[in-house]
Amino acid sequence: MKVYLSVDMEGVTGLTDPEEMHAGKRGYERGCELMTADANACVAGAFDASGVHAVLVNDAHGSTKNLRIDLLDERASLIRGPGKSQRMAQGLDGSFDAACFVGYHARAGVTHGVLNHTWMGKEIQNVWLNGEICGETRLVAACAGFHGVPVVLVTGDEAVGEEARELLGDVETVAVKKGIDKFSAELLPPSVAQARIREATTRALNRLSDFTPYTPAAPYTLAVEWNSTAIAAAVGLIPGVKAAGPRHIEFTTDDFTQIMALFGLFATIGGQISCGSGPYG
Repeated sequence: MKVYLSVDMEGVTGLTDPEEMHAGKRGYERGCELMTADANACVAGAFDASGVHAVLVNDAHGSTKNLRIDLLDERASLIRGPGKSQRMAQGLDGSFDAACFVGYHARAGVTHGVLNHTWMGKEIQNVWLNGEICGETRLVAACAGFHGVPVVLVTGDEAVGEEARELLGDVETVAVKKGIDKFSAELLPPSVAQARIREATTRALNRLSDFTPYTPAAPYTLAVEWNSTAIAAAVGLIPGVKAAGPRHIEFTTDDFTQIMALFGLFATIGGQISCGSGPYG
């Protein structure tokens, strides 16, 4: 059995502060260690399961240079660094038997979701996929489903677990923290949280036949509501992207990999406009 891990950071054990997610900020180095420890718990749980022979880990947060390769379980391999066309799903294809999402977070606007957002921290207000409100869990699960791969595990806060079960049914979830507000939570100690991640991963893979891929019907229509008319106008210049309102755009395709690649362009363009425009970004 071959297992894929997409590892984000906002849903990692112990983290609540945005500074812990960004290189050079207070707590970032410790955040990377905790992120790697959560990933390792999932890797260990995968190899505890019957028949697993390979695990690929993708650093899916921000710069994608967060996971500590020197601390990673030596049985896994790691995709690291920017320029990945499939971003949070880089390396995922039909050769995998299962996908696990570690350190994930709730979509934008979920009041009890710790560090809730969708893809970008402030630039994106809402995302829809085929008319359904969409967070990163739905987005990456749909990419996995496009390749015929089921999602079997989602770890993060309680809110993303609720989101995952609503979307995927009886998926294994691990709540490593309970949100109070966007930047506060009740936390489990790392040793407890990581033991639960390991156990849930093994449990999920040992009942792999219970899971089916999440496969929204093609064509796939992605809609994004931005916080800025300037960003919406700029991304609207990308071929195939259409304006659907002053701050709304839409894109339709039969190839879900184009959706993932498009979000990479969105992040580059939107981030540049936001960061280059001061308080009006």
